Amino acid sequence: MKVNYHTHSHYCDGKGELAEYVETAIAKGFTHLGFSGHAPVPFENTFAIKHEDYKAYCDEVRRLKEQYRDRIKIYLGLEIDYIPNILDDFGPLIAEGGLEYSIGSVHLVNRNGGSDLWFIDGSKQETYDEGLNNVFGGDICAGVKAFFNQTCRMIETQRPTIVGHFDKIVMHNKGRYFSPDDPWFHALAMETIDLIRQTGCICEINTRGLYKGRYNDFYPSSKLIKEMNEMDIPVVVSTDAHRPDDLDLFEGAYEYLAEIGYRNVVRELKVEN
Repeated sequence: MKVNYHTHSHYCDGKGELAEYVETAIAKGFTHLGFSGHAPVPFENTFAIKHEDYKAYCDEVRRLKEQYRDRIKIYLGLEIDYIPNILDDFGPLIAEGGLEYSIGSVHLVNRNGGSDLWFIDGSKQETYDEGLNNVFGGDICAGVKAFFNQTCRMIETQRPTIVGHFDKIVMHNKGRYFSPDDPWFHALAMETIDLIRQTGCICEINTRGLYKGRYNDFYPSSKLIKEMNEMDIPVVVSTDAHRPDDLDLFEGAYEYLAEIGYRNVVRELKVEN
């Protein structure tokens, strides 16, 4: 089974029509494809589905699901940002769209529920540095702890189907501020993994950092994946596709999982509706 459940399109910050993704997935031998556009957020931005387009997105996925039902299994989902006091209840979006699954992610970190946000993703390292300075006064430990605390709150309160790239805070660090091997960082990551275990969420193994040349490992890292195997955490491999041709850029993830004897690899989602 060839699958991908983390897929963006022209509705948010991806490129390409939904049908292009479906046709490409079929041509590449996929059996399952999930659409997970960036959920609408209540502030101006350039990355998320506009709320006025949300119904059209959901309706189009459902239409394609029916149209291609004999060739590929299509799922309707969202990648929802968890932002305390701004977007901290996934329920209304899930209900409004009739979603089959959700990916819960943290891209924007706030401090103590405030309105200033640290954007830890994107293509620009200077944006990461500027946000760290503006929101956390340059205190990397405080910023990273806030990121993991926000992620843990999301897992505990929202229980998304899939937890997205939960250590992506490392991407723009590039060894400048901390090492992922630092005991304090590893402890925060392990606390997050244990909460994933307790709640029964699936953990994403995200390959986008590798094929975009922004990071030298998966999210979460190979080292953390080994520890997750010992805890029997279910994982799903995704490419976080933003173009149709990204769909199968698995970057050796399945080979690595086989090499370490990973026991709980999810291929087919159990839908929520």
